[in-house]
Amino acid sequence: MRQRSSPVTIDRPGDMAGGQSSGLDPADGSSSRGQARGIGRYLVSLKRWAAPLLILIALLGSWELWTQLGDVPKWQLPAPSTIAQELVESRGLLWQHTQVTLLEVALGFVAALIVGLSLASGIAYSRILERSVYPIIIASQTIPIIAIAPLLLIWVGYGLTPKIIVVALIGFFPISVNTVDGLRSVDPDMANMMRTLGASRWQIFTKLQVPSSLPRMFSGIKIGITFSVIGAVIGEWVGASEGLGYLMTYSQPLFLTARVFAAIVVLSAMGIMLFVLATLVERLMLPWYHTEKRARSMERI
Repeated sequence: MRQRSSPVTIDRPGDMAGGQSSGLDPADGSSSRGQARGIGRYLVSLKRWAAPLLILIALLGSWELWTQLGDVPKWQLPAPSTIAQELVESRGLLWQHTQVTLLEVALGFVAALIVGLSLASGIAYSRILERSVYPIIIASQTIPIIAIAPLLLIWVGYGLTPKIIVVALIGFFPISVNTVDGLRSVDPDMANMMRTLGASRWQIFTKLQVPSSLPRMFSGIKIGITFSVIGAVIGEWVGASEGLGYLMTYSQPLFLTARVFAAIVVLSAMGIMLFVLATLVERLMLPWYHTEKRARSMERI
């Protein structure tokens, strides 16, 4: 009787004792790809910020060397190291005046936002307001704010009110102009389709024009909130007893130039932080816009 031979099993190269296989785990591959993508994003971000940082370091280093080797008097032009020392030594004084300026900027910008959006909505919605109010808004920007600020002291007196008005006068213009452009930049085919479907003028405005204008509105907001810092300083230059602008005008006749530069550094940092804050709010409210913007930038690359 012929004996049946048992099937011969050939071990796979990866088979080990105990029946375990040493083949590649798909999870390990996806993890490696995720790490590679993370490293790639980090390198792209590093490359993006490397050039500005190197330029800033080179400028500060040249400034430091020029003031030190050229023996420039500190009252005339302090070195960056002297300004940094002043920032540390006068941090309490600077913070005290920063709070006042920041309050003026916040209140003035809120007023500018309300006025700017209201005017932009009225101009885009009504042809009568467009023909009558829009030219006045443009003409108002031809008057130097530094000439209006002393008049505000006569009309409303000293205190917080004239600074808020100056900030609002500077900040509302970019908000209103950019919002008007956004409200006008709707797709005419979409507007015609809504009219065909029986939409009213108000429905077209609220459902189509307002959502379409949000990216440009935020562009105006970012410009306006940065200019608001300048407006607060101008108001404090004309007449104030506190604030970073007042600290600069008080320190300049005393030849405390390092303190003046320290106040400028704080004002610059304030403007940058407010701009970044507006950008973050824009990203939270318009995630779709930034997704499309990122996709378009990747296509250009």
